[in-house]
Amino acid sequence: MLDLTRIQGISLDLDDTLWPVWPAIGRAEVVLHDWLRRHAPRTAQAYDSPQALRELRLAVERDRPDLHHDLSGLRRESIRLALTQSGDDPALAEAAFEVFFAERQNVELFDDVHEVLGTLAAHLPLVALSNGNANVHRTGIGQYFRGAIHAREFGVGKPDRRIFEAAAQAIDLPVAQVLHIGDDAVLDVQGGNDAGMQTVWINRAGKAWGLPTPPSLEVTSLAAVVEALQPILRGAQPQG
Repeated sequence: MLDLTRIQGISLDLDDTLWPVWPAIGRAEVVLHDWLRRHAPRTAQAYDSPQALRELRLAVERDRPDLHHDLSGLRRESIRLALTQSGDDPALAEAAFEVFFAERQNVELFDDVHEVLGTLAAHLPLVALSNGNANVHRTGIGQYFRGAIHAREFGVGKPDRRIFEAAAQAIDLPVAQVLHIGDDAVLDVQGGNDAGMQTVWINRAGKAWGLPTPPSLEVTSLAAVVEALQPILRGAQPQG
């Protein structure tokens, strides 16, 4: 159960919490492949589908554990490897990645996101906390957040307790006073629990809980979080 008296701020996961991530990545991979057909045709022919490029990116992830916290770095290196192996100019990797990255920000928010974030941000400081490479400003929700902590810049990702501590520091609160909201049982809930936060599990698919320590609250939508927090939202001073 949530202890509402402890909650002074909120950290929020992004991918699959505020939008479904795979449709955005799928569109970005198609845009990338179209770009390669025009600018690096040998690479586009050697990797003849977005799926082939995705498989190469997964292979790079297996070979480069040093980049596991850096999804942009993994994607960039996989593009560079594809160009090199195909005989195209590897220097094209930067431009190709920027094409992918721009489309990756073109997310489709879940229906309740703007209303929920607007309500929460009006009363409590919010910080984004993500292992991914989405940018809250480029996705159109930056106005709700006091800050954003990303694994790539920080150096480690969830579930490492240090990144949760950094999120709390970004809104000038101890971890015990921050509520973390996310969709991933291990990265968000277990990680947040271990760091000393209360946690909300966004379980839209109705999955069974399979870990020893449950979330403080399990919901199927973001709107249900606002409902659960109504007692403190009514009493909190407006943010400004």
